[in-house]
Amino acid sequence: CFASPLQKQITTKHICTTIMAAVEDGPGIGFLSWKYSHYFSFLVVKDRNIVVNCTLCGGSKTLSTSKTSNSNLMKHLQKQHASNNLVEKEPEGNVGDSSSVDAIPAKQRKLDFGQPAAQSITQPQLHRLIARYVVEDMKPISTVESHAFRQLISHIPVRGRAGKAPSRKTFSSFLDQEYANMESELKNTLDMVEYISTTADIWTVHNKSFLGVTAHWINAQNMKCEKAALACRRFMGRHTYDSIASELDNINSSHGLSFKITSTVTDNGSNFVKAFKVYQPPPESDDSESEEDEVTFVSIGNVLQNGAGDADDAISLSPHQRCASHTMNLISCTDVEKWLLSEAATKTIYRSATTKCAGLWNKASRSTVAAEIVEDIIAKKLLVPSTTRWNSFYYALGRISKIPVVELNTISSTLQLKCFNEREHQCIRKYCAVMKPLTVALDILQGEDHCFYGTLLPTLESLMTKTLAIKNGLQILVGLPDTVVQAVKTRFAHVLGSEDALLAAVTLPKFKLRTSATNTTQHAGSSKEDEFFSFEENEDIYATAEGEVAEYLKSGATGLDSLNHFPMIKKLSLKLNAATPSSAPVERLFSLGNLILTPKRNKLSDHKFEKLLLLRYNRWFDGTRVE
Repeated sequence: CFASPLQKQITTKHICTTIMAAVEDGPGIGFLSWKYSHYFSFLVVKDRNIVVNCTLCGGSKTLSTSKTSNSNLMKHLQKQHASNNLVEKEPEGNVGDSSSVDAIPAKQRKLDFGQPAAQSITQPQLHRLIARYVVEDMKPISTVESHAFRQLISHIPVRGRAGKAPSRKTFSSFLDQEYANMESELKNTLDMVEYISTTADIWTVHNKSFLGVTAHWINAQNMKCEKAALACRRFMGRHTYDSIASELDNINSSHGLSFKITSTVTDNGSNFVKAFKVYQPPPESDDSESEEDEVTFVSIGNVLQNGAGDADDAISLSPHQRCASHTMNLISCTDVEKWLLSEAATKTIYRSATTKCAGLWNKASRSTVAAEIVEDIIAKKLLVPSTTRWNSFYYALGRISKIPVVELNTISSTLQLKCFNEREHQCIRKYCAVMKPLTVALDILQGEDHCFYGTLLPTLESLMTKTLAIKNGLQILVGLPDTVVQAVKTRFAHVLGSEDALLAAVTLPKFKLRTSATNTTQHAGSSKEDEFFSFEENEDIYATAEGEVAEYLKSGATGLDSLNHFPMIKKLSLKLNAATPSSAPVERLFSLGNLILTPKRNKLSDHKFEKLLLLRYNRWFDGTRVE
């Protein structure tokens, strides 16, 4: 039968009373669960205390302690039995016929929300963390005045007290000091580098112009590419070649790089090209050794009257290297476009196809309804070309070429645009197929961390080979591959015939076998190894160099660090491969600058903007400083 509710209540109450009485009459949970209770024998309960006997003392000495605290017993063990090696007892499953008594602590533990002193930081460290947040995430300096931010910082322990965010003025001074430290460390680093290259360009934003310069070199110890931003200075006045030359010379001189720069990479702008053409240092003359020095008399009066000389005469720029990515972009945008519109067989169909594509791009980019229609049909968005981004036209056409004609025409009809025919769609597909090697090459040359100047020549050779290989399968745009290859040969003639470009490729282990084989075909009847290391007429040095080249070519290693085993080849590689093929690094500097110099921060001074940008680009606060 079942118990009534009253019986259940009585039974439950009786059980609870029995348990409580057993606990009160016993030694207490605190004693039973204590790790050293096995060294004591329980005797009797006196009010709120218990009386026990110490088994280590060996006598009848009794000790008294509270039911809820074992502190007296612990003090006894520490004083009387300090020499004994006390062993904690094993946890038991049952104590006093209750399996849960052991798990209940004598006292509820107090939670300590205080941070240990070892994990607190100093105030300068806190300033540096704040600076990292502001600089790396490109936040305004006024962030430190935000009430929410200061409240957040106040919860960070700083050596025993709450953290305190600096004032805006103090924080700005801290950034100025850190920038000075960065400049000093950068100059010390560059002083130890033998070969350095730079990239330069002018950026215009918010009716202001800035001249940006980045430096690049190979670390001789670990053979890794390293970089740093040297300047992003306000450029006043017209962008004339002499003004550019003067400002570049000032930047190079302020960093002690006037005689270390192997080359400066810029775009094909006429002002940059002329600046480096006019202000190149005069070539050294070999005739001066055989002729006696001539004495020239100068009138002191003329010097005092006219000055010491024209300041422009002191300007000397490094060798110039045109941006390979910009040159390749000219091939796709100018040379290819010119051929497509000059051929009667391709002009009509190409213009018709691209006009219909432009209609789709305009609709999808200007109308949210049109963009939703496109996404509903193909589950993707159309890519819209950008004049400032290389390869954007190719990628935009590539997206359309992958859409089936039926779906493409469904979109066109829905948006009330002209539909594509099969021949137009085929023209777009073949155009993308022919231009794909060029776009891949352009992406490779825009690399920064693992793209050396020696990458340029193998990239051009592979580009021409892969482009010509597509020619056999074409039924439309048949002459396009030849046009691309001819444009590469014309615009990169100075590279394809350059011995420095060849040596730069040979001294990269990744390309050594290919370029050495190419050299055999281009320079028949001559030993490239002889020309490679003909530094002096000394036959012993020549023999050593010849042996090193032979061992280097036989080596199967492709990593750049393998050059540590070939010191002469390493030295040559450090010099020739310091440069990057393109000026993409300085373009990335401007991209970061665009995130700092926003319309809301138009009151930011030019000098403060440059400091914030260089601190960010050079990763001064994130632990990966320039080394």
